[in-house]
Amino acid sequence: MLNIKPVSDLRNYNKLLEQVTTDDPVFLTKNGHGKYVVVNIEDYDRLMTSLEIVEKLKKAESNGTVSLDEAKKRFGL
Repeated sequence: MLNIKPVSDLRNYNKLLEQVTTDDPVFLTKNGHGKYVVVNIEDYDRLMTSLEIVEKLKKAESNGTVSLDEAKKRFGL
């Protein structure tokens, strides 16, 4: 279940941050609309790594087909 809080809950940020766990971010609303997400640092790192991989795959796709060994070399795998 989503953990949704008003941004005003940041006044007591220690309590709010205790609710942020791996795979369970806290969504903050402002004026009743989603505005921010507070995530665990491990989740953030995983997200950024995933985005980097997607960007590399898009680049590889636009450059044409390559062998698996060549792809591994290009992406440091």
